[in-house]
Amino acid sequence: MFAVLALAPLPALAQERSPDLHQTLAELAYVLGESHALRQACSGTGDQYWRNRMIRLVEAEQPDAGLDRQIKEGFNAGFVARRSEFPRCGPGVKRAQAMVAGHGRDLSARLARAKVAVPVAEPQPSTDMAEPARPR
Repeated sequence: MFAVLALAPLPALAQERSPDLHQTLAELAYVLGESHALRQACSGTGDQYWRNRMIRLVEAEQPDAGLDRQIKEGFNAGFVARRSEFPRCGPGVKRAQAMVAGHGRDLSARLARAKVAVPVAEPQPSTDMAEPARPR
């Protein structure tokens, strides 16, 4: 549907995220929840495609506790909203999926642009571990 996976190799550190980026991630999580409910309406509750994508997003982002909660609440809210609107498969599901996919593409593009603009810090050597022994 949209390029959530394109973001996977671009984890950001919590201190680098702007409030706008937090909001966009929460909105994307909501869209993933909507997508999950809509797909399950026609494919059944065993279909975990969008839930698995959500898990991968969280793993890639490595959010702090507050953002993690916000993202998961967004996913659940999106799921509940669409599940109540479309409890089973019907003609409106495909139209809703197309709308949700378009919104997801927009959010993914916004995130990709924001991530490109965020400089990634160079890893610093650890000072809390002893240096390995050098051969003599």
